[in-house]
Order: sequence, then C-alpha cells, then structure tokens
Amino acid sequence: MNLYKYVSEAINEKLGFKANLETPRNRSFGDFSTNAAMVMAKKEGKNPRDFAAEIMPKLSELDFVESASIAGPGFINIKLRDDFIWYAAAKPHDMKTQNPLIIDMDYGSYNVAKSLHIGHLRTSIVGDTLNRIAKYIGHKTISYNHMGDWGRSMGLVIAWIKKNHPDWPFFKDDFNPDADYSKYAMSPEELDTYYPAAVALAKTDEKFMEEARIITAKLQGGHPGYNALYNVFFPISLKSMTETVNKLNIMPFDKNLGERNAALYIEPVEKMLREKNLLVKSDGAEVIIVKKDTDNAPMPPVMFYNSRGAVPYDATDIMALYYRKITDNPDKIIYLTDIRQKLHFEQLFRVAEITGLFPPENLEHIGYGTINGSDGKPFKTRDGNAAGLNDIIDMINEAVKKRVIESGKNLPKETIDTIALAALKFNDLMHDLRSDYIFDPESVTSFEGRTGPYILYTAVRLNSVLKKAGIKKESKLCSLSEEERNLLIEILDFERTVQSAFDNRATDIIANYAYDLCQLINTFYHNCPILREGINEETKAQRLTVTRIARDTLATAIDLMGLKIPEEM
Repeated sequence: MNLYKYVSEAINEKLGFKANLETPRNRSFGDFSTNAAMVMAKKEGKNPRDFAAEIMPKLSELDFVESASIAGPGFINIKLRDDFIWYAAAKPHDMKTQNPLIIDMDYGSYNVAKSLHIGHLRTSIVGDTLNRIAKYIGHKTISYNHMGDWGRSMGLVIAWIKKNHPDWPFFKDDFNPDADYSKYAMSPEELDTYYPAAVALAKTDEKFMEEARIITAKLQGGHPGYNALYNVFFPISLKSMTETVNKLNIMPFDKNLGERNAALYIEPVEKMLREKNLLVKSDGAEVIIVKKDTDNAPMPPVMFYNSRGAVPYDATDIMALYYRKITDNPDKIIYLTDIRQKLHFEQLFRVAEITGLFPPENLEHIGYGTINGSDGKPFKTRDGNAAGLNDIIDMINEAVKKRVIESGKNLPKETIDTIALAALKFNDLMHDLRSDYIFDPESVTSFEGRTGPYILYTAVRLNSVLKKAGIKKESKLCSLSEEERNLLIEILDFERTVQSAFDNRATDIIANYAYDLCQLINTFYHNCPILREGINEETKAQRLTVTRIARDTLATAIDLMGLKIPEEM
C-alpha cells in the first residue's frame, strides 16, 4: 500500500477539497498532519482553529483514523488506528502501474577493445537499479549497452594491429573473407593494451594518426579485411565486458548494440534528412542545423558526415534513434551518461524533433557527476591513470577482507564478495547521481553507518531470527509498541518511495530509504526482544510477524539495488 496516497485521497474525498498532507518530525503529535483548515479558512474568511473544529468530526469518520487534534494556528494532527496499520502492512507490496510504458534504457555505453574503468561505474549501477525499479512498477523496459564500436577508436586499434602484425591476412589485397581467422584471437589482457598504445603513438606520429583515419573510413565503408579483424576482437571484448558487469550483479542487457548496428540504417536516415532538406554543406562536411532563434547559449550544428566522408558518433546516435523507432517504438528513451554529454543530447533531441522521430517529451538524458578521490579530483590510481573497474572491485574486496580479519571472523570468499558488492554499489546509489562524490574504500566498507554492509547485516539478522524461530502461524494483533508502529508505518511508505525514486530518476531515494528502514528495524530489534526467555507466545508471534514483514520489504529494496543477502556476516 502507498499509505500516503491512500490517506491523502481519502481525506480529500471526505472533505471535498485538496488537503496537503505532511509527516510530522515528532510522531508523538500524530502520523500525519494537514494545513487544510488554514487554507480553506482563509478562502472563506473564517478563523483557522474554528474551521478546523468544524471539519474534525468528518475526519474522525474515516476508518483509519484513531484520533485527530488541533495544533498551533489550525494544523490538524491525525493518528492512525493500530489495526489499520497492522493489516495494511501485512499485505504484500503490489504496485503494478495501470499505464505501463515501453521504455528504452540506454546505459553502460562500453567501448569495444577498451577495458571498463571507473567512469562506467555510475552508469552501470544506477542504470541497472532504475531498470529494476521500472520493471518492478510494471513498465516494459529494453536495456541497451550502446557500445562505442565504429568510430576513430576502432581505426586506432586496427592501425596498431597492422603496425605490429603487417603480415596478417586482414591487410592483404588477396584477403579471403570466407576463411577461418579464429587463430588470430588475442587474450583480453593483450587486447586492452592496444588502444592506449595506439593513442599514445598517434599523439606523436601524424602518419600513424592519418593511417587510423583512413582505416576508420574504410572500416565504415565495408572493407572486408578490416571488418573481419573487427569480428575477431569484438567477441573477446564483449566477453570481457560481460564478465566485469557480472561481478557487479548487473542484469544482462537486452541488446548489446552500438554504433556499428546503428550505421546499418544510414541510407534510410540520410534519405529522411535529405527529403526534409536538413543536410547542409559546411567546410566539406554535411551538418544539421539545430540552433533556434530563441537560443541564447551556443548550439553547434550536428555533424552527419565529416569532411572525409566518415560517420561521427553524433550521426550514429541519430541512426540509433531511427532503429529504436522502427523496432521498439518506445514511449520513452532514457539515456544515462556523464553530465559532460549534456549538450550532445540537447542536439540529438532537437534532431529527433525536427525529423519527427520522437517528440522532446519522449526523450530524456540523465547526466551523472564524477567520482572523485580525497583530493576532490576525478579518482585515479596511484600511477595517475583512470582506475579500471576490475581494479575498483578488487580494491573494495581487499578492504572488506581486511575488516573481516580484523573483526576476528572467518567468512567464505563468496560472502566477502557479496559484502564488497554491497559496499561499492550502495555507496554509489545513496548519492545524488547528478552530483560528484568522494570515493573512499575505507569508509564505504564500514559495517556501521550509512553503508552497504550495514544494510546487509540488518537483513542477515532478520533472516537469522526467522530461521531460529521456525515456521510460525500469523499472529493476531495485541497492541503496537512505539517501535512496531514506527517500523510498520515506514514499511507502508515503501511503495511511495519506489515510485518517487523512479519519477525523480533518483536512486538515492531508495538507498536512503533502505538505511532509514534498517535503523528502525534495529531499534525494534533491540527494544522488542523476540526469542528471549520470558516473552509470552502472543507477543513473540506478533513480533515475529513484524520481523517477517520488515525482512520482506528490506529484501525487496536490496534486490532493487542489485545487492545480494549473504547467509552470514
């Protein structure tokens, strides 16, 4: 149940006007409060407290109201009935939307022949959680890993291979595209070295850079040898990507399709643009003008063909939109990338609008902030390079292992991996994704405070209690303690929280809800003993029911964040 929505709508219907509902900081005053009397009294020229006294009897008629009282200049505090809270919380969460959307979710955006690095952390973790939340609400999502697999980077990789292996058949005039070239496969570790080495050389060797430019254009033009070589290293790179994201417990992408796939649709897209007279010659290139007369800030044109006739990634993004239109025809496309791509997506969305592919309201770009080190600068390794994603995962694993050893515990590797996963992912999810944050392996792996291990520890504790208690029948309500009331009301706020997290594209809402829920769970656990001797059976049964309800809700939140609950901690 979405408690806030239920209570708000019932009060509005009863009073015949819209009342603003709030949650008092001090629950001793009530579970909800409203300033409805103050608002309506002003409109009708009455004293707010007098008007509040007039509508109090109506509120008392609602079946969930235990009591209502007037406070201050005319606020009305409402306390809910214990039995209403009890039976509402016992119902399973069910928030399937009545208006499901088809949503293309574009995150990941990994690059072929490049290892994943820390810059891919937020897009992967946040994108996966938003995808999980959207599915939980009932939307049909199609997740895309829109890979960088068609531009200059591919030309650089192939140029590097050509420089070091000029005798390979891919570069010969008598190349046979039907032959078996699997023996030329290289290890992922070796493949990862090609691109950085090629970039370093290109900075000092203009001849090599020119070779890479020529290869890029020929690759895109269908050169059989270069495309065959691409088909050798692509599956190696994709397998490496998949293994890394599997470590993060990211759901498999529905489609691993990047610029190369989009480029297959160049002809119909070019035809569409020419029919609408949208392609304009500019210094040997062809561009699309997207600037409006009302623009105050710079708005550069979108390049469709560069001066060498090659297709830049701006153009392949237009083709990707075309592909999604004719295949998925989604109600919404959500892109999750670094905030620095904001201008690019503003340009892309304008092209979508003027071509009629999608209206602006169907397209959304979420730009996330950077992950910084303690110096406030983008997090890097000690040698000054961008940290690899596998290195980050290993770093967190080592920090967790160290804490476990220091605590005197002996946990299996699988459990340590699970704790490390929670530490890394929860730390990312709990921050406003549009802001930068400081990454500190020591603090994120703490078993206390606002951390992933603390969330898992609470879930493990609940599972342990329920396991020790065995199968118990559902209890009848005796009376709710303050700790039970506060916990169950928080549980009844779960559906509103999930909906808010999705509507605001804000994973910190669900992450911080999980932390607040854990705090209330642990307060309940400490103040309401369950399996201790001397606790009567009725009280024990009621507390076990509260424990089960709390465990189920926390487990759902944990799953939405892509975390896993270990057997022990």
